[in-house]
Amino acid sequence: MMKFVVLAVFVASAYGCGLPTFPPVVTRVVGGEDVKPNSWPWQISLQYNREGEWRHTCGGTLISQEWVLTAAHCISSGRQYRVALGKHNLKETEEGAVFMNTATIVVHEKWNPFFIRNDIALIKLETPVTFSEAVMAACLPAAGVALPHNEPCYVTGWGRIYTGGPIADILQQALLPVVDHATCSKPDWWGSQVTTNMVCAGGDGVVSGCNGDSGGPLNCQSADGAWEVHGVVSFGSGLSCNFPKKPTVFTGVSAYRDWIDANMVAN
Repeated sequence: MMKFVVLAVFVASAYGCGLPTFPPVVTRVVGGEDVKPNSWPWQISLQYNREGEWRHTCGGTLISQEWVLTAAHCISSGRQYRVALGKHNLKETEEGAVFMNTATIVVHEKWNPFFIRNDIALIKLETPVTFSEAVMAACLPAAGVALPHNEPCYVTGWGRIYTGGPIADILQQALLPVVDHATCSKPDWWGSQVTTNMVCAGGDGVVSGCNGDSGGPLNCQSADGAWEVHGVVSFGSGLSCNFPKKPTVFTGVSAYRDWIDANMVAN
């Protein structure tokens, strides 16, 4: 029994949250770029079944061995979903990739698609996933934590590589500095469309999230070096994926920690 306990502790420490075996190469490059394989091992591809073919629809974040965090607007009733973990190139068969069916999907009970409020959902995997170099969980920030203006964070996903363009085959990353609420809520920015339960990032007119990135993470590195997911991609400008003063808007994870924790326990 003691040997089992020691092994369990070793495994947990080997794959601690937010500490990838292959750290991402984070640069100040303007625009999206291919990520280093397995450097964001909590990034998932949410896929739906269309006539027997699985298609990428949204991103998401693995936050435990059983749970994935994504956006409420990514979920449609009647669709069959699966979660692809450990993926780099969506078009290739890759060692370490895992495909999991869903057991439970919990959409926020106050999700409002008209005003885009409470855009958050949880997906429970059919069976717990085994952590590896390619698959591990992100850390989550504590409840109520607010990021400072210009905090360097990174959005990751397989979203469209430009407005109206195709989705990316290879996972992309892009630097998106945080825009504080005082700035993002200015009339010529997002105004009253953004609330304090949201996080804005980007808005320089050069790089942003785009269609297909929805549900994916805003990754921010904490002082101890671990990566925390502070946002879930929610919405952006309908005019363009890269529009000045219209940063990508994320559901703020710290604002929903109590909801996340309560639903993981209840389900």
